[in-house]
Order: sequence, then structure tokens, then C-alpha cells
Amino acid sequence: MHPPSPAATAMDFSQNSLFGYMEDLQELTIIERPVRRSLKTPEEIERLTVDEDLSDIERAVYLLSAGQDIQGTSVIANLPFLMRQNPAETLRRVLPKVREALHVAGVEMQLTAAVSFLTILQDESVSVHTYAHSFLQVILLHLEHRDAGVSNAWLETLLSVIDVLPKDTLRHEILNPLVSKAQLSQTVQSRLVSCKILGKLTNKFDALAIKREILPLVKSLCQDVEYEVRSCMCRQLENIAQGIGTELTKSVVLPELIELSRDEGSSVRLAAFETLVNLLDIFDTDDRSQTILPVVKSFCEKSFKADESILISLSFHLGKLCHGLYGIFTPDQHLRFLEFYKKLCTLGLQQENGHNENQIPPQILEQEKKYISVRKNCAYNFPAMIVFVDPKNFHMELYSTFFCLCHDPEVPVRYTIAICFYEVSKLLNSGVYLIHKELITLLQDESLEVLDALIDHLPEILELMSTGGESSVQENKLSSLPDLVPALTAAEQRAAASLKWRTHEKLLQKYACLPQVISSDQIYYRFLQRMFTIMMTNNVLPVQKAASRTLCIFLRYNRKQEQRHEVIQKLIEQLGQGKSYWNRLRFLDTCEFIIEIFSKSFFCKYFFLPAIELTHDPVANVRMKLCYLLPKVKSTLKIPADKHLLQQLEMCVRKLLCQEKDKDVLAIVKRTVLELDRMEMSMDAFQKKFYEKDLLDQEKEREELLLLEMEQLEKEKQQNDGRPMSEKTFEKKRRDSKTPTSLPKSIPISVPGSSSATPSTSKEIKKSKLIRSQSFNNQAFHAKYGNLDKYDSFRTRNTNSAPSSFSSNTSLPSTSRGTGNSVDPKSSGSKDTQPRKATLKSRKSNP
Repeated sequence: MHPPSPAATAMDFSQNSLFGYMEDLQELTIIERPVRRSLKTPEEIERLTVDEDLSDIERAVYLLSAGQDIQGTSVIANLPFLMRQNPAETLRRVLPKVREALHVAGVEMQLTAAVSFLTILQDESVSVHTYAHSFLQVILLHLEHRDAGVSNAWLETLLSVIDVLPKDTLRHEILNPLVSKAQLSQTVQSRLVSCKILGKLTNKFDALAIKREILPLVKSLCQDVEYEVRSCMCRQLENIAQGIGTELTKSVVLPELIELSRDEGSSVRLAAFETLVNLLDIFDTDDRSQTILPVVKSFCEKSFKADESILISLSFHLGKLCHGLYGIFTPDQHLRFLEFYKKLCTLGLQQENGHNENQIPPQILEQEKKYISVRKNCAYNFPAMIVFVDPKNFHMELYSTFFCLCHDPEVPVRYTIAICFYEVSKLLNSGVYLIHKELITLLQDESLEVLDALIDHLPEILELMSTGGESSVQENKLSSLPDLVPALTAAEQRAAASLKWRTHEKLLQKYACLPQVISSDQIYYRFLQRMFTIMMTNNVLPVQKAASRTLCIFLRYNRKQEQRHEVIQKLIEQLGQGKSYWNRLRFLDTCEFIIEIFSKSFFCKYFFLPAIELTHDPVANVRMKLCYLLPKVKSTLKIPADKHLLQQLEMCVRKLLCQEKDKDVLAIVKRTVLELDRMEMSMDAFQKKFYEKDLLDQEKEREELLLLEMEQLEKEKQQNDGRPMSEKTFEKKRRDSKTPTSLPKSIPISVPGSSSATPSTSKEIKKSKLIRSQSFNNQAFHAKYGNLDKYDSFRTRNTNSAPSSFSSNTSLPSTSRGTGNSVDPKSSGSKDTQPRKATLKSRKSNP
């Protein structure tokens, strides 16, 4: 079978599609018809046109008088601007027109006016007296608008106005008319508005005036025939109680609440219960035990037979209720209340089945949603329930409930318990080991929302997990969390595979706390290599930067010199000399983090030359980024020890000035040169102006030297004992040492290069070094992860100057790119090009 020829195909296409094209055109015509009808006619355009020579005030008056509704609404929306510009003319000419327009205005204009009046009040365009005289009557007039949304908008404006009006104005303009507005003869809407106004007025009058003028109205509205009014007034009793004081609250408000708690309307009973819970702090122990406790007990017993909305409110206020009634329950009541909470935590789970949601009736689905809200509220109140039962009884009383909440089938419940996990960990304190498995469960949760909620306090949680736990000795901190490392790596991979890069970024930032939790080898083999992969392959810049900074922190606290050198080599070769300009940009980001986290001597030894060699990079963006970094690079130099590095930096800058062809880069180079010239160099000796920075840098360098000493002493220990020192043994000895956080002044700082040539023969000195080195790894990271940037714990020490060299057993080469290399600028800017040739140079160590 032969395929049809192109000509036949074209002919067939044109013939068969002809009528299809006609139908498409007809459809387009139908679509266009409403558009054409919506266009304004010349007469309509003429009516909407306003003379451009009119002032703002005249235009507003004209549009409110003769314009259409949309134009009047626009004028009212612009009323705050007119008041700021010309308040006198606006009040005299525009505001009367606004009053007239509002009499017949629609919903949109009314809502706009309510917002504009509130804005004028907040802007303080006029005095309070002028505002009350000009605007208050307009607000009061429209409070009872037939549209509920409009009425509520004006009410919100009035409640804000009440805060600033003087007492006399409030009494004459609002309180006195309220007596008639609150009568049964008025509409329900009028009485509802009166309830909310009364709740607001109590904060403006003294207790005597409230008792004489406001409380009679309150009692009347609490006995209203409409349940809506009783419920609304009941919710205002909290504000009224705060205004009248404790004695009147006990004698007047409490009896009303008790009576409303027995009301036939469920919404009224719910309002009374919530108000009682919010007022628990006002009542004494006798009132709580004799009056409030029976009401709460009855409310809880009847809640399962009532509407689910009552259960939702009850579960939400449970924590506050437990706190307020703590110490009042008898043992039997305490146990019943705890069982009631446990029952709420599993509400709806017993009805789980395998049916499809489409087969479940809508009313059942709605009920299940309410049950989910109840369990979510129970998760929210779980820390309060731990206090209620005492953390010592957690395992017996609440662990099974906590397990159910962490394994709840619904994401909102697990999300809420993940948020509370840190609070739970703090409350358990030494018993935190009990919830190790639940931490792993939430880390492995299929929902990224749950993971995102958990990692907000992940460093603090892991710190508690690693240092707390009375049943396990501290040396078993790793064995007590056998699944932690796999769970953390799996969590990062799930975040990386999703589109939620912010969660991934946050997770990588929090992983910087791992050196205080797990061993250096675990970080090296399970996390550090992963940070490299993210830096090289991830397409999201914030994620790459987060991985870069965390990698630098891992490198900072790595205990093995060989591993540190391997990481440094990779950074230089795969990023600094990478074939992709994107990788070279990330190398400069990494250099910035290195300057921030490490000592100056460390950066100068390993990263100074590879960084400034990028001044010859063929990609303008790389050179531009380096120019921005050069002031920080120069700040790492110390004179006279680093004079030769300063000369190389100046030579690179001069080459940029002379040879740079890109105008944007050249402009930045010129600005950078001026900034570099203004910079003052740090000296080897301490200077008063740089004292704090120099001291901080010296402590960083001291820590880096201690890491080298620690590794050297470990090797000597292994050689002397004839067997390797295990990680657990080392951790045990490190923790058992009682060395203080601050390093003693008398301990000398040894130069690793010279100490290896002339080793100390004193066993006491070597033992002192070992104890100091063992304690360092724990103490250097004692500050929480959030304080890594500052290293504040080392600022108060008075120390001797440390040597500037950072010795190593093997010399790590620094890279240098010559200008004579033939490089194609276009190919070097691509991520698929070959790596450029590099000339390797080794930096001479300083004497």
C-alpha cells in the first residue's frame, strides 16, 4: 500500500476542510456579538465624558450629581485623597452630595463608602470632633441596611470610631439611642447591632456607669426571644467582664452565663461554654469547682449527642480548659476527662472503610470533615494535655494517643502534630526518647506539608533527641536513632523530587545542624556527597546556595583531614575549574560562605588563588560576580604575612582594568577598585579597630588547629594501643570530659607542622591536649544552629595570637589559570563544553 502523494493530500485537505473553516468563522462571529453589544454608543460616551479643566472637587461634585453609579462609586473611593488634599472644601461641597447619593446607593457604593469613611478616620485627616460632626450620623443612619454585608461593613467602621470618640459624644450619640434600639419592638438586625456596640462601649466607661446604664440592656438582650440575639450578646460578655471587674463579673455575668449554658439553642450553649472558658482566669477556685466545673462536665457529656460543630469547638478549647481547671479535678474526674480527650482523638477512625468517596452520601462526607477538624484540634492541644497528665505519665497515659495522631490517615491532623512535635519534645525532656519512632514516621511522611511543618524546629528536636533520654546512656545517642540517617536522606530526596523548592531549601538549611547529632563519617558518606550533587545538578538557585552553605558547615566540622582535602579538591576542580559557567558562579558563592564560616588563613591557603584566577574567566557574568566578591577576598589578607597574595590580587585587578572589554564588568571593576583602595588592611598584630573581628578569626583558626590535633592524637592513640579507637568510644570519652567551653589561657597553641618535628615527651601535656581536643568537638558546636553565623560563644575569651599557617600532611594544590590559554568564550559559557586547561601551583607556606 503506497502513501498518498503530497498533491493528493493537499487537495483532500482543502476540500474536506472548507466547510469546517466556515463553521469556525460562524462560531467566531457568535463569540464577537456580545463584545460588540458591550461597546458604548457615542451618546453614552458623551454622557460619561467630563471636562478636563474641572478641579478635583468640582469633578467630584459633578459626578455625584449627574454621573452614573460607577462614577459616583469612584468618587467615594477617592474621598480619602480629597480629604487629605482639601479637607475644608471636601466637607463643604462633596460630603453633602455623598450623603444624598448614599440614600439611593447600591451595595457596591455602600461598601465603598464604609471603607472610605474608615480610611479617613485612620488617616486623621480631620480632628475627632470634626469627624464626629460630619461622618458619625451618616454611619449610624446606614447601620440597619437591609443587606447584611453592608450593615456589617458600617458596623465595623462604627466600632473603630468608638475607640477614638470622647465619652460625652458616645453617651449622647450612641448609648442613649441604643436604649430604644435594643427593645424587643425593634428588628432582629437592630438588636444584633446593639449587642456588638454594647460589647465595645464597656471599654470606654467606668464600672459604675456600666452598671447603671449598660448592664440593664445586657440582661435584657441575654433574655431575648431570638436565639441569635442571645448568642450574640453571650459572646460579648467577655468584653463586658473585662470592663466591669471581678466582683461584678461574679455577681452579674456569671449567673447569666450559667443560665445561657442551659439554653435550648445549641449555638447559645456553645457561646456560653466558649465565654466561660475564656473567663476562667477571672474566677477563683471556688467558682471554678462549684459553678463552672459542673457546667463543663455536663457540656462534655452531652457533646456526642449534639451537633458535630459543638465537638469542633470543644476540642479546640480543650487545652485552655485543662489549664484553667488544673488542680480542681478529682482523680476520677481527671481520668474521665482524659478518656474523653482520647475518644476525641480517634473520632471517626472507627468508621473507616474501603468504599470509594463517590459512593459515600454527601452528609457522611460532611460529617467526616468535621471529625477531621476535631482530631486536628486534639493534635493542636496535645502539648497542653501532656501538662495535664504530667510528662512523667506520658508513656502510660498518652503515648498510644500520640502514636495515633502521628499515623492519622488525614494530612491536616499529621501536619498539626508535626507543628507541635517540638513542644512535645521540650515537655518530655528526659523522656524524649519515647517518641524517636514518631519522629522517623513524620520524616518519612508521604505529604511534604507534614515534612515542612516538622523541619521548622528540626535542629532543636534533634538536639533534644541526641542529648536527652534517661533510659539510654549518652554514648548510645546514635544507636537510639538507628533509622534517623535513612529517614533524613529519604526526606531530602522526596523534597528534591517535588516542585516545592522552598521546602527543599529549608530542609537543606536545617541539615546544617547534623554535626552536633551524628558522626563525621556519616555526614561525609551520606550527606556531604549529596550536597555536591545538588550544587552541580539542581536548577533552583536558592536550593543550590543552601546546599553550598550546608556543605561548608559539614566541611567546617569534619574531623578527618583526608576527607577535608578531598572536599576542597572537589570544590576547586569541579566548581572553580568546571566546564559550566554556572558551576563557576556557584564556586564564588561557596567562597563567600567559606569566608563567613572559616578563618582567614584557611581561605587564603586553599581558596584565595582559585578565586582570583576567575578574573580571567571568559564569561562576563563570572568576572562580574568575582568583582563584587573582591572586597571580601581582600579582607581575608593579613599584612605582612600575606603581602605576596595582596600583590597577586592587585595584579589581577590591574589586568581587569586594562583588558576588560565588557562595559558592564568594567564599570563594576572601577567601582570595586575605589572600594578596595578605601579598605584598611588587617595586620598580623591585633589592632584596636579590628579587635573584635581579629579575636573572632583567631578563635576560628584555633578550632581548625584543634581539629588537626584531635586527628593526630587519635592516630597516636591507635598506634599506642595497637587497636583502632571506635567512634562510640571516642564520643564517650569526649562527653565524659569536664573541660569548660572556654579554652584556658595556659594551654599553648601548637603549630601542627612544627609539633610533628619536635613532639612533646610529657605524657601530661599530651593527655591534656587529648582531653581538650575531645571536648572541643562537642563544645564548638554547643551554640544552636541558628547562631553559626556569629560564633558569639568565642568572643569573650582573651587569647594569644595563633599562627597563620594551616598545615596539612599533604599539600593541596591551588589552581592558576594563565592568560595565554586559548579559550572560546562562547563555548566556555555553555554547560556542555570541555573544561579549560589549568596550571597548578602550590602556595608556599608562611614562616
